[in-house]
Amino acid sequence: MADSPIIKAESRDEFGKGASRRLRRAGRLPGVLYGSHIDEPVHFHVDLLEMTAIVRNDGVNAIVELEVDGEQHLAMVKHVDQNVLTLKIDHIDLLGIKRGEKVEVEVPVVTEGEVAPGAQLLQEADTVLIEVDALKIPDEITVNIEGLAAGTQITAAELALPAGVTLIVEGETLVINVTEEEVAEVPEEGEENAEAEGIDPSEVEATEESDQSAES
Repeated sequence: MADSPIIKAESRDEFGKGASRRLRRAGRLPGVLYGSHIDEPVHFHVDLLEMTAIVRNDGVNAIVELEVDGEQHLAMVKHVDQNVLTLKIDHIDLLGIKRGEKVEVEVPVVTEGEVAPGAQLLQEADTVLIEVDALKIPDEITVNIEGLAAGTQITAAELALPAGVTLIVEGETLVINVTEEEVAEVPEEGEENAEAEGIDPSEVEATEESDQSAES
């Protein structure tokens, strides 16, 4: 993870939806900083565009140096409230951390390569919970699926983790599941023509059967 960006914040003493809306209209993002070594939660507001860029570039586990009223705090993005309509960030929670401290975080799992012909990939888990040094959080955990055949499964315990990373999620958690590719049923000629004409295929079968009975 790159050097932690420094972001300047101002403390706030007005709370509630109305106060938060006024801050956002002014281009500010309300947030709160808390942690085991922080006596009381620190309520602050920062530049909305600046913090949004950090979250989008570094992800929800981004580490920042938050400067509030001249005091700096090393912190990790813990939770983001996003507006479902505008997709803008409405509020942010930061977890105060110490250098060398280990934290539990959800990290994305991504795949590389292609499964074998005739197989299809089902990714059962998009993230896994790990414990790692707060300043060494991996951006993602990569799984090579090149040539994997149907019937292959990869659990969390089988993931190749970077040095210093400990798996927290249950090792038996299924992450990758390779199954046989589903083949669409090809309709018979009579059914295909009937569907094209908007006729129920069962009616075609009934008509064919009655024709055969008449001929006999």
